[in-house]
Amino acid sequence: MTSIRRYLNFTLVGVLLMVMGLAVTAAYLITRHEMEEIFDAQLSLQARVVSALVDVETTPQEYQAVAEKLSQPGHFARWYGQTDSPISQVAEPKLYDHEERMLSVGFWDADRRPILMGARWDSKNEAFPAPVKEGHRWVSYDSHRWRVFSMPVDDGRWISVGLRESFQDELSNKVALGNFVPLLLALPILIWLIARLIRRGLKPIDHLSRQVETRDEKDLRPIAVAVPRELQTLRGELNDFIARLGQTLERERRFTADAAHELRTPLAAMKIHLDNARYGEPGALDKAYNGVERLQRVVEQLLLLARLEFHQERPASQTTSLPALVMDLAADLWPLAESRQQTLEIAESDPVSVSGNLTELEILVRNLMDNALRYTPEGGEVVVTMGIENRHPWLTIADSGPGIPEALLDAVTQRFQRASDQRISGSGLGLSIAVEIAQRQRLRMTLANRESGGLEVRLDWLDPVA
Repeated sequence: MTSIRRYLNFTLVGVLLMVMGLAVTAAYLITRHEMEEIFDAQLSLQARVVSALVDVETTPQEYQAVAEKLSQPGHFARWYGQTDSPISQVAEPKLYDHEERMLSVGFWDADRRPILMGARWDSKNEAFPAPVKEGHRWVSYDSHRWRVFSMPVDDGRWISVGLRESFQDELSNKVALGNFVPLLLALPILIWLIARLIRRGLKPIDHLSRQVETRDEKDLRPIAVAVPRELQTLRGELNDFIARLGQTLERERRFTADAAHELRTPLAAMKIHLDNARYGEPGALDKAYNGVERLQRVVEQLLLLARLEFHQERPASQTTSLPALVMDLAADLWPLAESRQQTLEIAESDPVSVSGNLTELEILVRNLMDNALRYTPEGGEVVVTMGIENRHPWLTIADSGPGIPEALLDAVTQRFQRASDQRISGSGLGLSIAVEIAQRQRLRMTLANRESGGLEVRLDWLDPVA
């Protein structure tokens, strides 16, 4: 379909023409049937009237007078005597109406011999076929079909009154044409009205299209143009798409700004350290190496955060053993804890199975354990505890570090927000990533300072285990 307007115009006009054709055909058939019934009634009535005009005592002169009245120009009525020969012809018969040539009448005696034949029923000296039964019938005579009503008279004679079929056809055609011509004359007006109504009905689509067409890539306002009920769903879906597009662009702008903000400082510091190393400052290369490590960590965290933000669909879930997951991550982080003489303790617990995406759960727990080890001083400890409460799994990671001031507990989960101890190398993205993953995995993450010192992070699974 290349154009809705063109499709509706051609389809509706085609339907209109088809309906007009069906209407005219139906009118023709119904009119013909109704007229046949009316003509049948008229024929029977005329037969009753005409039968009263002649009887057994009718004289030849009276038959002569009837024959004169029934004759038409070029077609004479005939009265047959006992010799079966015509007795008279009218020299100049008159025709008062054109349709008279479509009607005729005839009389027969009890032996079905003709007595009197009206005009057009005695063509070539061959009389119209005698009636065979009472009632209506179709008779073919002289290349024409006649609708005939026949009835017996009391003295044994028969009378038939007939109407030529072509008269019915002509009248039916006139009625059908009378119905068709007004429709045909009204057709251009109807087509114009259809086209105008379709154009008016499709205007809301044009308005909606212009609203979208005239916007540039920076205009992400919702579409507020009034639309009919049928287009409200489309407008709503467009607005939802614009909103999602705006969120995506905002994430891109925020990611670009965040990356520029976080990478500027370590790059500048590395440049300074490398300049110092060129001039022989001791330890400058070590500082530059540390800067490269910090830059690498920032890039990794930024890429991970971008991957989480730009893939909003929930990943596939699977059932995972939580103690096994924590033990594997602890083995990976053990060298970091050992290098700082820290204790990494995994508390014993009953088997706990959780449902979620294994990769994201590993990233979440690793980030939390890594943060705990980084912010715990040398010789400190990190304790990981887990269990099930009312069929809901939970996990806590507690450290013996400095904790977080109460005023920063809510803000520290925002990107590039770090705890007060700025001596610890970090990007300020670890807890932001943890919050993002927790939301995707339907976990509630809470942070609280321990009474004995340090920070405790708790994860609660919102969905119960099976």
